[in-house]
Amino acid sequence: MVKQLLGRVDKIDFPSLDLSDIDVKIDTGAYTSAIHCSRINEIEGKLHCVFEHKGHPNFKTKEIIFNQYTYTDVKSSNGIKENRYKIKTDVIFFGKTYKINLTLSTRDDMKFPVLIGRQFLKKKFLVDVDLENQSFNASQQ
Repeated sequence: MVKQLLGRVDKIDFPSLDLSDIDVKIDTGAYTSAIHCSRINEIEGKLHCVFEHKGHPNFKTKEIIFNQYTYTDVKSSNGIKENRYKIKTDVIFFGKTYKINLTLSTRDDMKFPVLIGRQFLKKKFLVDVDLENQSFNASQQ
């Protein structure tokens, strides 16, 4: 299988979350992928989420309900472990739809609302840190 070449950042779509042209950071130092979620409520076995980000106009205030979700421990670069909700959704790179596991996190203070980690990247993509927006630019042609 030929691997696609990604840069250090890109703009991608999450069709099941009704999010498009979302700024993402490609982070080969991170194992898991994460998405900013401003409000998370677990009600009667369902996860109610709002993907809203003050610095990103393409994030919506619409609530999305997940019937299936899990929990996972995530260790940050400073060594602190955090238990987070994890969802599975769709993501589009280079016009192709993939399944991706995303942990939900408050990323208000981060430049990028989404972090794409190694777990998703492996066996599909190579990363060249000198490049940017490879998938987004390919979709504009």
